[in-house]
Amino acid sequence: MKILKPITLIFGIAVVLSSCKKNDDPEEKKPTGSIVFNFEHFVDGIEIVFDEMKYVNAAGNQYEVTEIQWFISDVVLKRSDGSKVLLDEEKFAHYIDTNIPETETWELPDEIPAGDYSSISMTFGIKGEKNKPMMFTDPPESDMLWPINLGGDEGGYHYMKLNGFWISKDDQRKPFNFHLGVGQERDVDNNITGFIQNWFEVELPSSSFSVEEETKIINIRMNVEKWWDQPNLYDHDEIGGSIMHNQKAMKMGVENGKNVFSIGSISILDADL
Repeated sequence: MKILKPITLIFGIAVVLSSCKKNDDPEEKKPTGSIVFNFEHFVDGIEIVFDEMKYVNAAGNQYEVTEIQWFISDVVLKRSDGSKVLLDEEKFAHYIDTNIPETETWELPDEIPAGDYSSISMTFGIKGEKNKPMMFTDPPESDMLWPINLGGDEGGYHYMKLNGFWISKDDQRKPFNFHLGVGQERDVDNNITGFIQNWFEVELPSSSFSVEEETKIINIRMNVEKWWDQPNLYDHDEIGGSIMHNQKAMKMGVENGKNVFSIGSISILDADL
């Protein structure tokens, strides 16, 4: 009987083990897809028209919108088994600007494991521990800087600037700057004593989907009129046009904002386009 030399035997075992590992590696067999988010802005179920005094909110204010600029961050996909996938963890935040059409599309770099997902959740704005001043050095993101005296070290950047005009009760066209960011706690003399984080998380309704080896196009819709709707009736005449110093008004906006976002549509990218 021929006896294998030890070095030959070791080499043979190594080849077998290497072959088994290559063939049995489950990671190499898992298909993945990708996701592209498109961002839409609607009023009363119809795509928004800017710079026209054509809308009326729930409080009866006639208004127009000139621009919307905002951040979405920490987008999470929830699998049907309850596990979660955090998207674009390195960049983590995306800026949307209705004056810059290319910002209204976000191509995620992640390879999304194929399978079923029960929901999509996101953070409106940027969480305080991540929302650091001077994080963005170039416009347009840098133009969203929140005044440090109004937000402290975790004030960083506006969550949103929603600008426009309304017709006041005395029939005057007045500007409103519906700006959301870090709020302030104040004493009886109106001195700032602390700061309040106003970012919020929202799970998008009807956001379940499945992905295979394909690109999913997911339209996230901001329903603008709902910022001033429920649960708080927001009246520009009572609150005024600027709210960055007004935590009570920002709190109303935050509570209403949890009803603002929805899914417009979910589709598969046509490879022939």
